[in-house]
Amino acid sequence: MEMKKINAGKLRAIGYDPRERMLRVEFDDGSAIDYSGVGTEVWRKLSTSGAAWSYYRDNIEEEFTGRRGTVRPKATNQALEDLFRAPDKDAGG
Repeated sequence: MEMKKINAGKLRAIGYDPRERMLRVEFDDGSAIDYSGVGTEVWRKLSTSGAAWSYYRDNIEEEFTGRRGTVRPKATNQALEDLFRAPDKDAGG
């Protein structure tokens, strides 16, 4: 799911999967909520709203069932290199 960065109230990013009808809302505290059963019209209104925080509070937060999670930072290249590097030859053995 592609996320759209926004800065509206406590919202920091929003994303939508039309196939799954899943809306993801990410907050400034690092938490996220996935809402199921969200139609494309609700997504369109949220993503184009000049007051996305208000639209979210009034039309999504209380209307849809959400599953809370956390935002995971993307892996850095260094983390992947550390994971897959060859063992040190001097490490005894």
